[in-house]
Amino acid sequence: MSHRFEEILAPNLYFDRQFNLDAVKILPGEYYVSARELLMVTVLGSCVAACVRDRVTGIGGINHFMLPDDRRDEDNRFSRSMRYGDYAMEILINQLLKLGARRSNLEAKVFGGGNVLPGFKNHVVGDRNAHFVLEYLATEGIPVMAKDLLGNHPRKVYFFSTTGRVLVKKLRTMHNDTIIERELNYSETLRQSKVEGDVELFS
Repeated sequence: MSHRFEEILAPNLYFDRQFNLDAVKILPGEYYVSARELLMVTVLGSCVAACVRDRVTGIGGINHFMLPDDRRDEDNRFSRSMRYGDYAMEILINQLLKLGARRSNLEAKVFGGGNVLPGFKNHVVGDRNAHFVLEYLATEGIPVMAKDLLGNHPRKVYFFSTTGRVLVKKLRTMHNDTIIERELNYSETLRQSKVEGDVELFS
């Protein structure tokens, strides 16, 4: 599946025997939302994931994204990078609200932003991603209940959306070429694409 410069509803549904639950695997540029009990799983290097849920109804979702590599004006809220980051977060929140979540009940847990991509050491893309997601949630008034950001290792995240429970496994010894290759491909796709469309937010 080719990744377009927009968030994609993750199609990778499976049954997780370890947790005895239906599960979905989230790849870079994808998101998923659900009102039923579901395990959402993703592996993060420099990308970040926001696990957002309605603490009353248990409606929850997750995304997996990074800011496009556009350092010329990264502090400008109207830059391409910031607009894409806003879009990645807004589409997740919008889909949660469509399912019946209430904005006033939303809470978040955020993960990722590791410094794991080769050739990105000088401007540390993970730092930018981590800073962005925290700033976005603060601006939107969505409390961050837990976070595990930065560092030098990829992470595997298990998000139990109805309860809000998250398990994080640091991948210290695993062979991580697949993770790095996925994120480099995703980064290149973002670099070549345009930000298209605005998300209409439901209140």
